[in-house]
Amino acid sequence: MADPKDSPKDPAPDSLPVFDAAANGAIQITVPVGMLQCNCTIMGDPMSREAIVIDPGDEVGRILELLGRHRLSVKAIVSTHAHIDHVGGLAKLQRFTGAPVLMHREDLPLYQAMDVQAAFLGVTPPEVTKVDHLLKEGDSLRWGAYQANVIHTPGHTPGSVCLYLPNVGVNLTLPNPRLFAGDTLFAGSIGRTDLWGGSMEQIMDSLRGKLMELPEHTVVHPGHGLATTIGEERQSNPFLINA
Repeated sequence: MADPKDSPKDPAPDSLPVFDAAANGAIQITVPVGMLQCNCTIMGDPMSREAIVIDPGDEVGRILELLGRHRLSVKAIVSTHAHIDHVGGLAKLQRFTGAPVLMHREDLPLYQAMDVQAAFLGVTPPEVTKVDHLLKEGDSLRWGAYQANVIHTPGHTPGSVCLYLPNVGVNLTLPNPRLFAGDTLFAGSIGRTDLWGGSMEQIMDSLRGKLMELPEHTVVHPGHGLATTIGEERQSNPFLINA
């Protein structure tokens, strides 16, 4: 869940989809959805047409239209964390695609408290669905020709995770490594830690001990706002300089 503290350097550009041409080795479509403009990402393999969907927070009809347009079959629906703006569309997307929902165990209590989160924002609670698989540090997700590694990054929430795609092995067609960071790391800032289960100590440990160890040319796709790189955040992020 975002607030002005963790806003990126520049606002998202009018909620327009961000496309990565299949010629660059993947189909990547990122669309800001919902009232808090959570970045929902579709990551697809142009050969097998298999895909994962990351953080379908809202506007499921829009997500389904993009999946259909690119003839993609959803193999998994991944939640980087269980704040309402990132999980509001889980149940509907699961119902329409039949794909399993994946989330870290430590965020299950947060997901099961949608009524509390909705009351905090003054909105109607979204439908809650079954979580089919519990993610943990070191898990690997495979779809088509791609593989993502799960990094447990507590701090924004206890069960926050990031997905890391190194551009080696099965991901050789990617021009650069990619990190889907949820609300742990933003362009120029980090996730807030003043909500349920948040911890500044934990998020700094996650950032310094895990994310800042990734290659500097890793492209970071945060849960809100514009993309950045690990190198850029090492050099200019006020929370991470000299981390």
